[in-house]
Amino acid sequence: MPRYIPINAGVYLKASHSDLVNIGWRQLGLDADFIIPGDTEHFLRVSFERQSIVRLVDEMPLSTEQEDSPDLGLISDHFAYRVEGAAFERAQSQIWRDAVGPAVHFRFITGWTCMDVLSPGAPSFKVLPDLADGIGG
Repeated sequence: MPRYIPINAGVYLKASHSDLVNIGWRQLGLDADFIIPGDTEHFLRVSFERQSIVRLVDEMPLSTEQEDSPDLGLISDHFAYRVEGAAFERAQSQIWRDAVGPAVHFRFITGWTCMDVLSPGAPSFKVLPDLADGIGG
């Protein structure tokens, strides 16, 4: 049974009005930039500093994903969660888990895109200026 534990991203972000605008990989991490609804001068960067498995999916396929029972802990229009017991986490390679150590499933939900991340490191959040048409540098 999936259990959602809300994460405070440090800024209020109405999830249904946001979207992922950029994702970039670094040697041992990734950065993902999200629209902050109502703020055309900034975006929210979510970063991971460790190896991660990432899935980007539209809300439609996510809503049809077969889970064992209803989702517990989801909050209307909330953006960031730590997730326990979801199908995405269960489907990942045990060999990868053994190589990187214990990993945690995080889910970032917007009105158009869902980003699942399985990582041994926690996300960090930072509000950055919009440097080029909604995509930070």
